[in-house]
Amino acid sequence: MTSDRPGALMVLGLLLAGPAVAQEPAAAPSPVPGPRIAVEPAAFDFGKVLPRRTVTKEFRIRNFGTTDLVIENVSASCNCTETRLESKVVKPGASTALHVTLATRSTTGPVEGNVALRSNDSTQTIVEIKIKATVTGPKREGPPSRTPA
Repeated sequence: MTSDRPGALMVLGLLLAGPAVAQEPAAAPSPVPGPRIAVEPAAFDFGKVLPRRTVTKEFRIRNFGTTDLVIENVSASCNCTETRLESKVVKPGASTALHVTLATRSTTGPVEGNVALRSNDSTQTIVEIKIKATVTGPKREGPPSRTPA
């Protein structure tokens, strides 16, 4: 009895290799109906900042929806924060910049605040951006102070 080794090896190879199916590239996610807002980054820590300084961060406001996103209002939770929005209307697939400036006071310690954006995104009409910093005093120059014994 003779065996058909080349044929058997071919069948075994096909079984081990599995079906060869051409895979189509993954389709890009389709835009969500209506205006949809995303803020990048959602929060920011300025880190250590000296007293009486101003620091600025640019946030990107993106519209991943299918219609114009309208930023109706931007407000800050304290007088130490100023905002400047480059455009109130963001086209689908586009973005705009929001500049947030924090002015530190003369006191030291943690500073935290929020910037609220109100838009026509029906799934989240208000988006909050959290900002914070730690106000630290300047380093002392010269020899360390001595206390009498």
